[in-house]
Amino acid sequence: MPVKYIMVVDDEEDILELVSYNLIREGYRVSCFETGEKAMKAALFENPDLIVLDLMLPGLSGLEVTRQLRRDKKSAHIPIIMLTAKGEEADVVAGLDMGADDYVTKPFSPKILNARIKALIRRKADEAHDQESDEIVIGDLSVHTGRHQVIAAGQVVDLTYSEFQLLLLLCKRPGWVFTRNQIVDAIHGENYAVTDRSVDVLVVGLRKKLGTCGPAIETVRGIGYRFKEN
Repeated sequence: MPVKYIMVVDDEEDILELVSYNLIREGYRVSCFETGEKAMKAALFENPDLIVLDLMLPGLSGLEVTRQLRRDKKSAHIPIIMLTAKGEEADVVAGLDMGADDYVTKPFSPKILNARIKALIRRKADEAHDQESDEIVIGDLSVHTGRHQVIAAGQVVDLTYSEFQLLLLLCKRPGWVFTRNQIVDAIHGENYAVTDRSVDVLVVGLRKKLGTCGPAIETVRGIGYRFKEN
C-alpha cells in the first residue's frame, strides 16, 4: 500500500514539529509549510492525501486557502482538517462552511489528531473504491452515489464530504426522521463529539447549496431532520 502523503500548514514552528513528528511515527510522508501561499502552490502540484491546516495564518488565511482549494478541480477532493486556537463556534462553522472536512482545536492531543486523520483518509478511500452506480432521484434532486455527484434543479452542486453524506442519508429513506445523533454517527462514526448546533449549521449550509430543493430537508421539532416525500 502506498504511503499516504500529508501536508501540515501552521505558522508556529513547535506545532509543525509536534504534528510532523507524530505523523511520521505513524508511517505517513509529511511536508510542512508556514504560509498559506506556499501551501496552496504545493497542494496544487503535489496532490496530497490530506491537509492539516491552521485557521489563523499570516497573509493568506486558512479559510481562504480552503476556499481556493475547493474551487479548483485539481484540489477540490483533498480532505482538510482545520487546526484552530479559537474555541468559538463561529470560527469552526466558518471553516466547515468553506469546505473543511473536520477540525481539531488547540491545544490538542496528537493521538486525537492522528485518529481523525486515519478516519478521514479511510472514508475517502472507501469512496474511491465504491463502484456503486446507483442514482437516487427525488423530484428535481439527483444524488449519484458512485460519482459523488448531486444535481439540484438541473445544476451541479458542490458539497463537502459531510454535506454529501448527510444528504445521502436523508434521501435513502425519504420521510424517515433522523435524530442529530444518528446523523453524526452516519457521517463521522460512533462516539464522535459534535454538538447539536454543529449539525444544525450543517443542515442550514446544505439547504442553501441545494437552492430550490433545499426546503425539502424538513426540521422535525424536538427530534431531527427528514427529506420530504413527494
